[in-house]
Amino acid sequence: VQLQASGGGLVQPGGSLKLSCAASGGMFSSEAMGWYRQIPLRQRELVASITSSGYTDYADSVKGRFTISRGDAKNTVFLQMNSLKPEDTATYYCYIVYLQELNLREIRSFGRGTQVTVSS
Repeated sequence: VQLQASGGGLVQPGGSLKLSCAASGGMFSSEAMGWYRQIPLRQRELVASITSSGYTDYADSVKGRFTISRGDAKNTVFLQMNSLKPEDTATYYCYIVYLQELNLREIRSFGRGTQVTVSS
């Protein structure tokens, strides 16, 4: 399973960005998708997640500003980021939790990161 993320960039404080991620490859089922972010020298942070049933969860630091959603296309996920702050600057990584086709083993895969920079 491969993940392709896009949508990062440079934005001024208070601005918005929308990240997109699409998973491709064979899997029995997708259980959840979401986003982590990594700031150099800091622990990776789970930003937002969404399950196959639509349950969402957010880091306290982004609640009320970020919205995660699943696309109409299978195994796509979006992260709408509003009211961005300089502390949101990080590399954002999309992930998927899925069951393998052959043995139904649960796997978590990450895509390559996309850089988000919030600066004036």
